[in-house]
Amino acid sequence: MVDGIIFDLDGTMWDSCDAVLIAWDETSRKYGCGALTKKDMQGIMGMVIKDAGVKLFGKYVGEEKAKEIAAECAEREIAYLEKMGGKLYPKLCETLSELKKKYPLFIVSNCENGYIEAFMKYHDTAKFFDDYEHCGRTGLTKDGNIKLLTKRNNLKSPVYVGDTQTDRDAANAAGAAFIYAAYGFGTVDSFDAEIETFADLPNALETL
Repeated sequence: MVDGIIFDLDGTMWDSCDAVLIAWDETSRKYGCGALTKKDMQGIMGMVIKDAGVKLFGKYVGEEKAKEIAAECAEREIAYLEKMGGKLYPKLCETLSELKKKYPLFIVSNCENGYIEAFMKYHDTAKFFDDYEHCGRTGLTKDGNIKLLTKRNNLKSPVYVGDTQTDRDAANAAGAAFIYAAYGFGTVDSFDAEIETFADLPNALETL
């Protein structure tokens, strides 16, 4: 029996690409790394910030400088997200409210300090979640943060909901079942259950 649901954020609960693009494009141009597109942003969603920086800026300025630029991008994007928010997937809050009646809910994301907090503050979603964790606070990998949160909340049979292979691998490494959000940004090689919309989640949980 599932005793807790842990969510990825980008591509699973919201799409923050519009606000993130503004911040990263401004910073990229500032350092002469060229204009960025929404496709560029979708290509780094779910990545650790420093790795995203190397992917986008490394060819222009080298790896170490690229990591510094990415850190500046991350700081700037929080300011935009606090003002703009992101696009919640359809029926997100209604579904979370329904799930909350039966399960404790959590978030684990490969993001920096302030990112999950911006999601919660702008969209008034903090009330749904019992706990959250991210690499910006712990420095751990995603599977490490899933393990940390699982232990902290005494979960025995958690499920992780995400949209990328990184999510799938992290869930597997952490000993959690995995539900694939097929509407998100990525593809996966296997899953325990699949959802085509966020609202499908309650039914998918019944199949585990």
